[in-house]
Amino acid sequence: MSLIGVFDSGVGGLSILDEALRQLPQHDYIYLADSANAPYGEKSPDWIADRSLSLCKYLAQAGCDAIVVACNTATAEAIKDIRAAIPIPIVGVEPGIKPAAMQSANGIVGVLATEATLNSDKFNALLSTLPNHCQFIKQAGAGLVPLIEAGKANDGETLELLAKHLEPIQAAGSDTIVLGCTHYPFLRKAIRKLLGEKITLIDTSEAVVKQLKRQLETLALNQGDFADSDSSEYGAVHFFSSKDEQALLKMAQDLMHTDLKNHRISTAQLGSAL
Repeated sequence: MSLIGVFDSGVGGLSILDEALRQLPQHDYIYLADSANAPYGEKSPDWIADRSLSLCKYLAQAGCDAIVVACNTATAEAIKDIRAAIPIPIVGVEPGIKPAAMQSANGIVGVLATEATLNSDKFNALLSTLPNHCQFIKQAGAGLVPLIEAGKANDGETLELLAKHLEPIQAAGSDTIVLGCTHYPFLRKAIRKLLGEKITLIDTSEAVVKQLKRQLETLALNQGDFADSDSSEYGAVHFFSSKDEQALLKMAQDLMHTDLKNHRISTAQLGSAL
């Protein structure tokens, strides 16, 4: 079995970890939340790139066989440098604008993401490859990440702010919304409350974990490891936080569908040297 690092600016990547534990429960995981510095979406590209690389190097040194950069902002600003510096499989995340364009009935797609993601070269290069007939309404979700980090995903304050961010998307007639930040799947209930059940919500956690699975299978073949990848055993999950590891564990228990009691759980404070 493999040790997989999952890195995010905070609790958003728990949406990816949740899916990973559903598809690949037999592996061991380190979930690293840089909550002391969240949100990343409002920081400079250079800061995001340097910090993301530093934390991924930490995960590699901890013995990870693969790393998921479970943060859209970090992927957009740092994935190239991370892959160049760390010789293990690195899986990133990006807004699911391509599947959204394919699924939208009227060709009007809202993209809710951080300012840094929407302004990044990587996102705009991806956007330029998509058909012209599809209209993308880009909206920065400023202020949403701190509220989710504070455990307020379904509070009235969050609902009020979310409603303001969704106004231009709704006014344009979007029938599909891309959740372009790994924190935003935790707003599904709130979005449904505001926009109803008919709106299509796109997040890429399932596709990201499928890509991780492919990378692990290739790694196992290259290493001559033919162990049963469909083993029903449950691996360990280690929660590391740069702020409060017990708060991170509580958020994981509250936000994730996975029953963490099936896994061996540990927590740790991320060293101040990082």
